[in-house]
Amino acid sequence: MNNQMDFVLPALYDKFLSDMGDIGEFIIEDRGIILYSKADLPERNIIYQIEEWEPDFFMIGQEGDLAFFKKDSDDSIYMNDLGALGSVEMNYVASDVYEFIKHVGENLDRC
Repeated sequence: MNNQMDFVLPALYDKFLSDMGDIGEFIIEDRGIILYSKADLPERNIIYQIEEWEPDFFMIGQEGDLAFFKKDSDDSIYMNDLGALGSVEMNYVASDVYEFIKHVGENLDRC
C-alpha cells in the first residue's frame, strides 16, 4: 500500500484488494455500495478525517452517508453514519470483506 497509511492490512482484505486490481472501485450492484480500491483508501480516509474521529478503524467504502470500516487489527467489517463518527459505537456487519459482499443485503437490514 502507499506508505500514507501506517498499518498492515489484514490478510483477507489485502487479498480482496489485490484481486480487485487497479479498478477505481468495487460496486455491489444491488445495494449501491462502493468499496474503494487500494489507491483510493488513503484519500478517502483523509477527506473524512477517519484517523481523528475513529483511530482504530479505516474507511473501506460507503453508501451515501453510511460508511463501512475495517478494524486495524482483524478482518471484521463495521458500519456507521459518517455524521456519527466518534460519538456512536461502530456496528459489526461481517467477519470479513467476502462475507460482507455475499450477505450485505440481509445483514444491513438488521443493523
